[in-house]
Amino acid sequence: MNIGLYFGSFNPIHIGHLIIAKFISQHTSLDQVWFVVSPQNPFKESSALLNEYQRLHLVRLAIEGEDDLKASDIEFHLPRPSYTVDTLAYLGEKYPAHRFSVIMGSDSYQNLHKWKNAEVILKNYPLIVYKRPGFEIADDAKGLVNVLNAPLLQISATEIRNMVRDGKSIRYLVPDVVQAEIERTGYYKS
Repeated sequence: MNIGLYFGSFNPIHIGHLIIAKFISQHTSLDQVWFVVSPQNPFKESSALLNEYQRLHLVRLAIEGEDDLKASDIEFHLPRPSYTVDTLAYLGEKYPAHRFSVIMGSDSYQNLHKWKNAEVILKNYPLIVYKRPGFEIADDAKGLVNVLNAPLLQISATEIRNMVRDGKSIRYLVPDVVQAEIERTGYYKS
């Protein structure tokens, strides 16, 4: 099975994430896109993160009924912070019949050289890169890179959290079921 791994904090998952995942699922040879919820990204401050199990729960709610999308807690069981290269190695051992690709924005692609063992990722895993404004990809991109023009929305999880904290509506920014769960639980209120 061809699996695309879409890594992120998903704090919270929003419509922009879902549009990208669905577009990539439908416009590539992938069988599934897995939302890999990262408990701790080495490049992000962890104090602003909702608990990883709560974020995973919101992802599961958001993609319920979508056979081509899956929520993954694989990084919850690995050392922290989470490094993509380690996750890929673990997944390769756990699912030897699957072929894994990494999904990322062109902003992340431009920073790939800062990642742990980036050369291993570039050499061994296809990358599916969706273009983001202001982050162009050179024609001489290294590795197996498939560049897509996925539809993008300028939605920020940080802005969503701020809106919740300020008592503003997040309707249309997140799926209705995610909005309802955030309201029910009081996530991001403080």
